[in-house]
Amino acid sequence: MEAIVTGPERRDRITAEIMAHTGIDEAMIERLVHGFYVRVRADAVLGPIFEARIRDWEPHLAQMCAFWSSVALMTGRYHGTPMARHLPLPVDAAHFDRWLELFETTASEICPPVAAAHFVERARRIASSLELGIAGAHGVMLGKGERFRLNQAGVQR
Repeated sequence: MEAIVTGPERRDRITAEIMAHTGIDEAMIERLVHGFYVRVRADAVLGPIFEARIRDWEPHLAQMCAFWSSVALMTGRYHGTPMARHLPLPVDAAHFDRWLELFETTASEICPPVAAAHFVERARRIASSLELGIAGAHGVMLGKGERFRLNQAGVQR
């Protein structure tokens, strides 16, 4: 008779497999998140957007560590609504491109290549999804390969 695998047991198994394959652990996630946000806060494009909205960085960083733990390791630690949090932001394709550039640079410096690739693949999907959602919220339906620009929606920067 085969043992019944519960949801938490299955999740633990998946997390362990990802960790074994990529070398990603919670300490690496914390280094990546903290290193990335040092760059974001100093960045001329992204820094002002974050600084206008985040007063206390420690809770935000803890939430981002939980988010990336859930995304990269399938831990289920994050319980939030990223799309809802991003919809009101004044961002478009250029912002997502810069976000990805900073993220990819940070990941390649902090993580071994397999782990960096794992993070970056997910970051690209997240950026694409958020850009698509923000475009839709502005009444812009993007076609395949199209990018959202704030002025498309009649929104001034």
